[in-house]
Formats: sequence, structure tokens, C-alpha cells
Amino acid sequence: MNYFNKLPGFIKTPSGLEWVLFKKIPHIFSIGTLSSCLPILNIYLSNEFITREQQQTIYQLMGVVFSVWFFTGVIAIGCIVVIIMKGPAYVADPYELPKENRNLEKIP
Repeated sequence: MNYFNKLPGFIKTPSGLEWVLFKKIPHIFSIGTLSSCLPILNIYLSNEFITREQQQTIYQLMGVVFSVWFFTGVIAIGCIVVIIMKGPAYVADPYELPKENRNLEKIP
């Protein structure tokens, strides 16, 4: 039994922007994370005591870090979905219907 029966005569769609964007995701992830974590690291290393304003800045930058992670994850999932949808088409195995019984269809 073959699980992956490709549709005969299917023309594969050429790749487009999804591969370009998918290859840039690690760079976007690392640059977005580093640009938000470096000020946090600077605050922690340059001060012995952290003031309330500095703590608020740290929390806001952590929110930016999590937002960058979330959006890069969403973009990666979207690229993967488009890549899968542009792949070859598959046909399911045929399902034979049971024999019809005309006596059951008669209205009493």
C-alpha cells in the first residue's frame, strides 16, 4: 500500500518569497533578540542598584524580546504552510461504496 499517491499531471509551483524569508528568519530572530537584550545587559552590568525606571525599562525590553520571538515564529509557520501548499498534490486511496439496497430506499 502506497501512502503517497501523487496526482498525475500536476505541475509544481515554483518557489517564491517564502524561501527567501524562511532563510532570513534566523538573522531576524538573532538581531531582534540581541538589539533588545544588549540594553538590559548594560543596565545590569553598569548599576549596582537598579532604580524603578530602569526596572520598568527592563520589563519593556523583555516584552519586545517576547514579541520578536512570537512574530518570527508566526512568520516561520506561515512560510512552512506556503511551502507545503506549493508542493506536489496527492490523491487519497479510493473508497469503494457498499452495494446499494433499493428496498431500503422505498417509502412505506
